[in-house]
Amino acid sequence: MEPTREASTAASPAESGTKFESRNLEFLLDIPLQVSVEVGRSRILVKDLLQMQEGYVIELDKMAGEPLDLYVNNRLIARGEAVVVNDKFGIRLTDVVSPSERLEKLG
Repeated sequence: MEPTREASTAASPAESGTKFESRNLEFLLDIPLQVSVEVGRSRILVKDLLQMQEGYVIELDKMAGEPLDLYVNNRLIARGEAVVVNDKFGIRLTDVVSPSERLEKLG
């Protein structure tokens, strides 16, 4: 009786590397990120904080009409303008920080 060969179903190293990378990327796509939009900033004294009540106005450092800042996990990612979408606020991106600039700010 002749020995039989089983068909190899294993993927080549190149194929398995691609599948592995794809699975890793899919895993990363499900990581939740904190997204926030900043209208402006201000510094106040503790005594002013304690005196705040309804109607109190805090002056921010940005001028009316300046772009809003979009942060992802506390990193500036883009700037844009406020829009209304289905009775909710949104942001239309007008300037996205390049990936190289984002990497520079990590250091």
